Amino acid sequence: MTRYCAFFESLTVRGDRLSMADLRYAFEREELENAETVISSGNVLFDYEDRPSEGLEDLLAYLMRDRFDMKAFVAVRTREEIRLSVEANPFAGESGDSFVHTVLLSGQPNQDRFDRLLADHGTLGGERLALGARALFVDYARPPAESLLTMDFIEKRLGCRGTVRNVRSLARIVAKM
Repeated sequence: MTRYCAFFESLTVRGDRLSMADLRYAFEREELENAETVISSGNVLFDYEDRPSEGLEDLLAYLMRDRFDMKAFVAVRTREEIRLSVEANPFAGESGDSFVHTVLLSGQPNQDRFDRLLADHGTLGGERLALGARALFVDYARPPAESLLTMDFIEKRLGCRGTVRNVRSLARIVAKM
C-alpha cells in the first residue's frame, strides 16, 4: 500500500461546505483505506495500492461526481512527490512561508506555456514564479488575497488545472504522512 494525499479544490455543495466525515466515508467505500483529513478541508490522506497518481485523480473526480454531484479538481501526490515539491520550491523561506505557495497541477506544462504565463503576468504584480514538476511555485510576497494573479489566469495560460497550498501546509502534510 502507498500513502497518498488528495488535494481538492474548494469543496462546496450547493453553497454548503462538504462534510469531511462524508468525504472520509466515501473514500472508505471505494477501498481507499485509512482516510483522514488534515490541516483544513480539502486535504485527505489515504492508503491505496501503488499506482500512478494521475489514475487516482480520475477515480476521485468520478467519486465526487457520483457520490456528491460535484465537479471538483483534485491533485493526488505521494509523500515523496510532496516532499520533493517542498524542497524544489526556490522561494521557500524567503518571504515567509505563508506567502510562498505551490500550485499542484494536473499535468506538466511545456516551457512555451510557462513563458506565456510569465509574459502575461509581467504587469500584474510583484509575484515571482517558477516551474516545477507538475507544479508552479509562486512567491506572492504579500497576502495572496491581495494578488491579481488568480487560478483562472494561471490555468488558462498553463493549459492545466491546479489547486494551491502554501509551503508550510505542504511541509506539515509530509510530516503527518
